[in-house]
Amino acid sequence: MIPWIVLDTARIPGGGELRLKQRGTEFSIMLGTNELMNSRLSGSEEALAKLACERIRGRGKPKLLIGGLGMGFTLRAALALLGKDARVVVAELVPEVVAWARGPMAELFAGCLDDPRVEVVEGDVGKVIRDGAGAFDAILLDVDNGPEGLSRDANDSLYNYTGLYAAKTALKPGGVLTVWSQGPDKAFNRRLHESGFVVDEVKVRASTKGSGARHVVWVATNSVSPGAKGGVTSPKGSPASKRARR
Repeated sequence: MIPWIVLDTARIPGGGELRLKQRGTEFSIMLGTNELMNSRLSGSEEALAKLACERIRGRGKPKLLIGGLGMGFTLRAALALLGKDARVVVAELVPEVVAWARGPMAELFAGCLDDPRVEVVEGDVGKVIRDGAGAFDAILLDVDNGPEGLSRDANDSLYNYTGLYAAKTALKPGGVLTVWSQGPDKAFNRRLHESGFVVDEVKVRASTKGSGARHVVWVATNSVSPGAKGGVTSPKGSPASKRARR
């Protein structure tokens, strides 16, 4: 069997180290003993994009935010489904991941980072969300292992009540938040509902062949009425106004 080779490592802001490994044409990104992603398993990441794009089909000049570049599966799937007038912002916290996409994994990315519809932001997706009130038709989060993260405690702020309120504010009326997760999370599902989203929980396979592990994608639609201006208002006494962490 062809042995794995470690091509590079990258520190995660706030702690932890990613390792990019290669075995023949196969790539893997590891955090400790946990494999965060593998180039052979793209099904659930592609589903994250497809489910979002289905919900915003027909919108003119849609603007999407993807949190987490990974191996580009979500980005490539979104670009294949979107028209020429779309814009896709990709926020990636670890600069080395972007460098890997343009370097050893360039063939895997197939030039999608050079698509004129794409803007790559090397920084925290949470900040992009907080700075983007009413800016996005869809926000796609594939950060860490989902709501129960492995790599960075600060990622909790994306998935707690405050983070969901920020995402709701950043979405246009009827916009959609899709969230990838390694597995089910009843507490997160409840927070989505309590934050005012209309929620579907979809089980998807890790492999495009319909096999492998079952992952979860939440599809949460912003229920704000089109007449509302300036995003959403957190009602007095609501979970979003009372709780900063889960």
